[in-house]
Amino acid sequence: MLYNSTLNKEKKVASAQAIAQGIADDGGLFVPEVFPEISDNEMKELLNGDYKSRAKLIFGKYLTDFTSDEIDECVEKAYTAEKFESENPAPLHRCTYNGNEINVLELWHGPTSAFKDMALQILPHLLTKSLKKTYDGKEAVILVATSGDTGKAALEGFKDVDGTKIIVFYPESGVSPMQKHQMCTQEGKNVCVCAIKGNFDDAQTGVKTIFTDDNMKDKLAQNNMLFSSANSINWGRLLPQIVYYFSAYCEFVKSGRINLGDKVNITVPTGNFGNILASYYAYRMGLPVNKFICASNSNDVLTEFINTGVYNKNRDFYTTTSPSMDILVSSNLERFLYHITDSDDRLVKEWMTSLKKNGNYDVGCDIREKIGNLFYGGSCDDNATKTTIAELYKEDNYLCDTHTAVAINVYNQYVSDTNDKTPCILASTASPYKFCKTVLSACAPEINADSDEFAMTELLNKVTDVKIPQPIAELKGKEKRFDNSIEKSDMADFILKSLGVSII
Repeated sequence: MLYNSTLNKEKKVASAQAIAQGIADDGGLFVPEVFPEISDNEMKELLNGDYKSRAKLIFGKYLTDFTSDEIDECVEKAYTAEKFESENPAPLHRCTYNGNEINVLELWHGPTSAFKDMALQILPHLLTKSLKKTYDGKEAVILVATSGDTGKAALEGFKDVDGTKIIVFYPESGVSPMQKHQMCTQEGKNVCVCAIKGNFDDAQTGVKTIFTDDNMKDKLAQNNMLFSSANSINWGRLLPQIVYYFSAYCEFVKSGRINLGDKVNITVPTGNFGNILASYYAYRMGLPVNKFICASNSNDVLTEFINTGVYNKNRDFYTTTSPSMDILVSSNLERFLYHITDSDDRLVKEWMTSLKKNGNYDVGCDIREKIGNLFYGGSCDDNATKTTIAELYKEDNYLCDTHTAVAINVYNQYVSDTNDKTPCILASTASPYKFCKTVLSACAPEINADSDEFAMTELLNKVTDVKIPQPIAELKGKEKRFDNSIEKSDMADFILKSLGVSII
């Protein structure tokens, strides 16, 4: 199995190289040269296995330069009951909203109470093994831009991992108080956190630019270091996410409510397009999917793109109650465009150049029609998000976070528009306790939701009797370690200073 750059398919590397490097030298993203198929016998094997065995089978399809023992070790260390509350880190919960049955894939039972744990608990193991295969002796500097959840999950995953340092940038006013507190209190000798005066797109653009800056790469090389990534631009981040869609389907079949081979709809709240892209990759491997429902908040650039074929980031940016989706440049869409155009790197490069220069591109009628056959795009503003949280709790006694509420609302729009009742798996990406203010005010509007974050946590527990996740409960009283805030133009200098590397 080899991996191409989305901007030049003649560039081919093995998986270890793709994971260690993070991003291609030309700024493109690594994608699998072909999609491996899951045979009928393998699908039965997945059905009869547990989460770990499912992960091992799927990883083995893509990581052909890893031994089976290496894959086993990575999986066994990552998905423990100690880290994820049970042997199944991604349980499926059946609930009802507006009369529509939804099977909620709970991806937030890990150490940071967000779906990013599903990938970022295994990425450090994949990366350290990849580094030994490709850059033995070099220290990896992990650069991360976060809209909220990736930062904490990456910090926790890479905490005190030998041979790595990690630097996380987040938008100063673009994460929830709980997300900020999680990052700024992070333990570990090799971690660093910094706010930037801008939004997530500024942080993400800054990181991608630094990755391809020859001067920065040379400075690191002189100090026996190299850049790598823990964002979903890294193939090692995206690959683990494929697993939980197969696992959810298997659990659905085992529940007796669908038969093996039946199609499902998949609904995902997404800003950077990585989580929904992983479900598309599962589909390309053989997972029976009828429709992908892409849910956006008020930053509805993806909704417009799916419906019109025009991607246009030249629009107002909104700071919403679902901050992990406050994104106008969806990096992983580049990968999808590469696949939907049958690996036309010339076209993808043309569109990405136009996005960089003009802030937009148009894929044309034929590609738009191909996308529309697979995807439905919808959006949901903050008021509708809050209403959905309240109605779901009232109707089914199920408490969800703001991002999950966006997905539920958009799924409801889809059913209303199409009357398609194909069984649905819906990705739930965070614990409601990470967004206490909005969730509390939705469920108990009579309560003042402007108090201290931890006081609101306790109030939400009192009102709903939903258990506070241990990782969040343990944050109370934890000492703040990081309070850096810089201009986005100063990111490169900040990185060098943090690493003790000369700026001159």
